Amino acid sequence: MLKVNLLKDYFTNRFSLLINLSLIFIFSAFLLRLSLYFYSIDNIEFSIINFLKIFIVGLFFDFGSLLYLICTYSIYLSLLPNIIVGTTIDKIINYMFYFVFLFIIFFSFMSEIPFWIEYQRKFNFIAVDYILFTYEVFSNINEYYPLPIIISVILFLVLSSFFITHKNRIFEITFFSKHRFYQKIAPTILILFLLSVYHFKIENKDAEQFENIIENEITKSGIYSFFEAYNSNEINYHDFYVTNKKIDSEFKKLKAVKNIGDEKKPNVILILLESFNAEFMSHFGNSNNLSPTLDSLSKESIFFTNMYAVGTRTIRGLEAITLSIPPTPGRSIIKRKNTNSLFNIGNIFEKKGYDNIFFYGGDGYFDNMNLFLGNNNFKIVDRQKKHRVNSQFKSERIKINDDEVSFENAWGVCDEDLLNKVLKISDKQHQKRKPFFSIVMTGSNHQPYTYPEGKVDIPSGKNRAGAIKYSDYAINIFFNKAKKKKWFKNTIFILISDHCAYSAGKTELNIKSHHIPAMIFNLNEPPKIISKLSSQIDIFPTLFSYLNWSYSSFFYGKDINENNPENERAFISNHRKLGLLKKNKFIMLGTKQSADLYDWDSKKNELKKITMDSIFLKETVQYYQSAYELYKSGGLNFN
Repeated sequence: MLKVNLLKDYFTNRFSLLINLSLIFIFSAFLLRLSLYFYSIDNIEFSIINFLKIFIVGLFFDFGSLLYLICTYSIYLSLLPNIIVGTTIDKIINYMFYFVFLFIIFFSFMSEIPFWIEYQRKFNFIAVDYILFTYEVFSNINEYYPLPIIISVILFLVLSSFFITHKNRIFEITFFSKHRFYQKIAPTILILFLLSVYHFKIENKDAEQFENIIENEITKSGIYSFFEAYNSNEINYHDFYVTNKKIDSEFKKLKAVKNIGDEKKPNVILILLESFNAEFMSHFGNSNNLSPTLDSLSKESIFFTNMYAVGTRTIRGLEAITLSIPPTPGRSIIKRKNTNSLFNIGNIFEKKGYDNIFFYGGDGYFDNMNLFLGNNNFKIVDRQKKHRVNSQFKSERIKINDDEVSFENAWGVCDEDLLNKVLKISDKQHQKRKPFFSIVMTGSNHQPYTYPEGKVDIPSGKNRAGAIKYSDYAINIFFNKAKKKKWFKNTIFILISDHCAYSAGKTELNIKSHHIPAMIFNLNEPPKIISKLSSQIDIFPTLFSYLNWSYSSFFYGKDINENNPENERAFISNHRKLGLLKKNKFIMLGTKQSADLYDWDSKKNELKKITMDSIFLKETVQYYQSAYELYKSGGLNFN
């Protein structure tokens, strides 16, 4: 009886407010998980056992998140001398913690909803990256969601909770309950012990109890996932993935590429299509006429119809295309340190006598793009923000001026304004009588999907379909103007998506969603459809072959036109999973040093696990392990 009374004293008096906050957290997390479950029900094969398991395991991880949030407050409650308990300063600290705690949890839970709608994932490395770029993210949220209403709802929930808590005298009990030290320290010791167990023994991936990726993600705690992602933005390949004892030397040495014939040196403009899936085009079965310009251009181009994006973010696409390297686990190389002299396509162009330029409608500070490209042979043209002006990179930086902007949202100027700037700079480059290579990163096909009104038949900000139509419209205007330029006949245009728009599915890597369009236009070659399996890393080695260029590089990409079906492959990955697709076979490497081989039904987009092929596994590991080792050893450094 004495033990029961002591337990009651420990957890209902001085710790009564902490318990109150904990119950609110657990209940709110339950409601969020339930909402996400029913929102995603179409991607879940309902099972009562799995349903119960999701919420039981989910509760376990919610409790772990809660321990992180309350540990400091618990220490405060335990160590504060009784003489100060209930004083004005104690009341202020408790009120402040109560308000801040509830505001953070309500805000984080409500933030998980739009994040889930966009990515069908709990907070991950994308959320971590977004926290670093608060200007773009909060501007985007403000433009796409009614932020004042959201904040008002959060404040209403906090104040309502405050009122109910106060009415039930929980604050009063907390302020005037005084115990001996050993009584107050016991709950804190228990909390810290349980926290240490979670911290050292429980990993976020332990929540992945199902074959269905949506069920796995719903099970996770968003806060727990966020901090796990924060701690694992760069992953050591050798610690987590299957390795080969020996890597073939060909993967780590400078490769000499020889092409026969006179070298051609036209201007080259690469247009990266933001979040553009192959399924948006009529060629791949879309009947909504979303991209008439791209559909038309594809019929006049070398059109690659079986190409796949390596990842799910812009910097992954930019990394794959510029470095021509398979993705390494964790954050993109572009986001890491020591990227000032990496061998990239800009080096090849520079050696051939070109000027290199990078165009971005927002502030290229975002995702480290300016620092990476600015220190790797590219001039920068972007929409510079005053609070971010810096000189950390050595190249010239040109601003998109206010008088050149007709429309702008959180992510930058509209595609029309950006492409008009490309035309202006291209005119100046032409006058220099020196070939130029330009990378143009479009942005209108991105949340909040806003653009100038009256350009397309879908109102600005309504949905992605409208943004796709507008981006296609802007490309049409660009080409209509470009065809009148003196430099047009001697300019090749590459149009390729930076990444897929939708990556969610029932499996960890949704292969079909990585399918993207790519085309080379104005090459002075007969239009042609090339259906060979390929990846983003292959586009420039293929172009260099068309131009008869000989060069040395560390590129993993290959000429897509090679007559060797065995060399056809596509790299497909996300933050943790690394995959290789060959024919209809797909290998996926996981962080538990796992490797699974699947047969891929492309029509149904379904993966069926089959017996491992050791030769295929060795090849897959060779690619990914060597790419990681080459980067970490400094082997990609062009010096």
